[in-house]
Amino acid sequence: MSDEEVASSASEGEDLGRWADLFGLERPPEPEQDEPKKRRGFLSRMRESLAKPRQGLAPQLASMFSDRPVGPDDWDDLEDALIGADCGLETTEEIVNYLRSEAGAGRIVMGPDLAKALWKTVGERMSPEPPTITLDGAPTVIMVAGVNGSGKTTTIGKIAYRLSQLDQRVVIGAADTFRAAAIEQLQTWAERGDAELVRQAPGADPGAVAFDAVAAGKARGADVVLVDTAGRLQTEHNLMDELKKVAGVMGKVDPAAPHETLLVLDATTGQNGISQARLFGEAVPLSGVVLTKLDGAARGGIALAIRSQLGVPVVLAGTGERVEDLQPFDARAYAQAIFSPDDQ
Repeated sequence: MSDEEVASSASEGEDLGRWADLFGLERPPEPEQDEPKKRRGFLSRMRESLAKPRQGLAPQLASMFSDRPVGPDDWDDLEDALIGADCGLETTEEIVNYLRSEAGAGRIVMGPDLAKALWKTVGERMSPEPPTITLDGAPTVIMVAGVNGSGKTTTIGKIAYRLSQLDQRVVIGAADTFRAAAIEQLQTWAERGDAELVRQAPGADPGAVAFDAVAAGKARGADVVLVDTAGRLQTEHNLMDELKKVAGVMGKVDPAAPHETLLVLDATTGQNGISQARLFGEAVPLSGVVLTKLDGAARGGIALAIRSQLGVPVVLAGTGERVEDLQPFDARAYAQAIFSPDDQ
C-alpha cells in the first residue's frame, strides 16, 4: 500500500471513529497511527476546508498574534475581528473581557499567548463537551429541518451512509413531498448506504410519510429513522405549523418521537442563521444544528453565536459535497483552524 493509500485509510478510520463517538457506538478498528499525527492531520484538513473564513480574519489577527507584547489597542482590534466574524456582540464582549482578565492576571503577555488563549476559549464556549446523539430508541427517530438550499437532503443522505458503515439499520422517510427531486435524491443515498426509503408520490401528505417511516422502522427492527421535511423559510408560518404537525404525527407511533431534531443551517447566512434557528426552535424543540457550506463562508464565528445565544450545540459541520466533507463537529479543532496562527 502506498503512503497516500495508508494516509487515506487512516483518515477514513479516524472519520468513522468520530462518527461512532457522536452516536455512542463502538469504535471500529482503524490503522495504527500516533495520536499527535492524527490531530495534526485533522487540523490540517480543517484549515484547508475553512480557508475562506480563516483568510477573512487573518489580516486582522496577524498583528496582535505576532511575537510582541499585547497592547491596549489589541483589545479593540480583537473585538472588531470577532464581531466581524459573526460571533455576536454579547458573546464577543464576554470573550474579550475574559481574555483581558487573563492578561491582567499575567497569563497573557505576548501575542502568541493571546492567540492560544483565544482559540481555546472559543472552542470551550462552542462545545464544553463533545456533542452526542444518543441512539437509544427502538428505533431512534431523527427529524431534520431547514430552509431551502441549506443542504438538508444531502446531509440526511450522508448521515444515513455513515450510520450504515457503523452497521446500523436505517430507514429514511422522504417527507419533503413538495420536491420530487428531494425524493429521488434520497433514493440514491438510500441505495448507496443500504438504507430503506419510505416514500409516497410527490404532493402527498408529509405527516403521513413521517408516520409510515416511523412505523416501518419499528416493524423492520431499524436502529435509526431519519425523516426529511420540506425546506421552508422561517417566515412561512403555515409551513412552520406543518412542521409541528409532522413532529406530532410521529409521536402517535412512538410518544418519544422525534428523539432528536436537527436544524440544517447554511453558514454563509451569518447572523440571519441565528434568527432562523430561533424561529425553528419556537416551532419544534431543537437538539442540535448542522452547519453546512463552511468552506464558502466569509466568517466563521456563527457556530459560537449559535451555542451562546440559543444554547443549541453544533453537532455536524459540512465543508463540501463529498461524503467525508460532513463531519462530527470538533469545536477545538474548528476554533484552532480559524483563530490561531499556522504554528499553533
